[in-house]
Amino acid sequence: MAPMSAPAGSDRPFLNRRLAAFGTTIFAEMSALAARTGSINLGQGFPDTDGPAQIAEAASRAVLTGLGNQYPPGPGVPELRTAIATHQQRFYGLGYDPETEVLVTAGATEAIAASLLALLEPGDEVIALEPFYDSYAACIAMAGATRVPVTLRPHGGAFVLDLDELRAAVTPRTRLLLLNTPHNPTGTVLTSGELAAIAELAVERDLLVVTDEVYEHLVFEGSHLPLAGFPGMRERTVSISSAGKTFSFTGWKVGWVMADGPLVSAVRTAKQYLTYVSAGPFQYAVAEALHLPDSYFDGFRADLQRKRDLLGDGLRAAGFEVYQPEGTYFITTDITPFGEKDAHAFCRTLPERCGVVAIPNSVFYDDPDTGRTQVRFTFCKKDGVLHEAVNRLRGLAS
Repeated sequence: MAPMSAPAGSDRPFLNRRLAAFGTTIFAEMSALAARTGSINLGQGFPDTDGPAQIAEAASRAVLTGLGNQYPPGPGVPELRTAIATHQQRFYGLGYDPETEVLVTAGATEAIAASLLALLEPGDEVIALEPFYDSYAACIAMAGATRVPVTLRPHGGAFVLDLDELRAAVTPRTRLLLLNTPHNPTGTVLTSGELAAIAELAVERDLLVVTDEVYEHLVFEGSHLPLAGFPGMRERTVSISSAGKTFSFTGWKVGWVMADGPLVSAVRTAKQYLTYVSAGPFQYAVAEALHLPDSYFDGFRADLQRKRDLLGDGLRAAGFEVYQPEGTYFITTDITPFGEKDAHAFCRTLPERCGVVAIPNSVFYDDPDTGRTQVRFTFCKKDGVLHEAVNRLRGLAS
């Protein structure tokens, strides 16, 4: 039988139309640029130190004793599901049944994909706050739905949600709101008033909500409030988080979904045909991590807040306009003070100019012009790395 021939006229001729607009992620592109040029990588958000040694040792024990080396249960190991439920009760007073209302996933990325694939029909509209993490757009496209951006706009040194714009974006075709708070890349943390208004809108218009809360323990101003805790939201909200950002083991890819039983059942149906299961030994280690004392979570947050201030002060001194993040481990800046107008071009030349890599925020907008002059830096790095990056970036103003 002759091999199938590819249609002409495309460098990715077999890719389906839903994904035709998506190429290599900006993170892979810029990290490869960092490696090629030997630059400091303040682009992709991964720590350059490991998390707690005792948690790494727990993973090692699980491997060496054969605990989790074979397929774990589809919903996740019971120890981890119980730890997730206990964590939600401990920090937020939210009760979830670990048997029916918690699902372990291959990181938050799979949790988002499985949720959208399970809950959306082709033609549904999904409202997402932009700039948005790039996997959101791809997952919405894979589900055959249409994304409707509501833009967080710079105001008073931060990025702000316009609730009137959000309400106006809802149409009879709107099925779901996709929220991210604390928000990557802007660092915005939605307030209690904003979340209450979103909850009221969701109930009024009978909308499902998927919340990406992976930076829940990295809130520097205010506090993290899960939307599921607001009136009328428990039965319509899929809450997502993961271990990678909180415990600095991003390569383990352990995430989870929390929701009412029928919602979790729907998401599990999609998830089982994606990875089925993953990260068996690491699940036991993350279960231990979630039981760490408050001192760990407080110290982790304080350390990242100090790093935020270190990098933020350095970026201001280098000449950037800096938007102070209320959460996450990213800082968004504006390059207009340098006379620059194209963040993508700026980031491509930055390694040659001063040996630092960053991410252009324009790739996180449906209309790239909206974020044309915005550049994102991460501060989840060692102090010495941040100091050296700041020293290098000062050369931009000379």
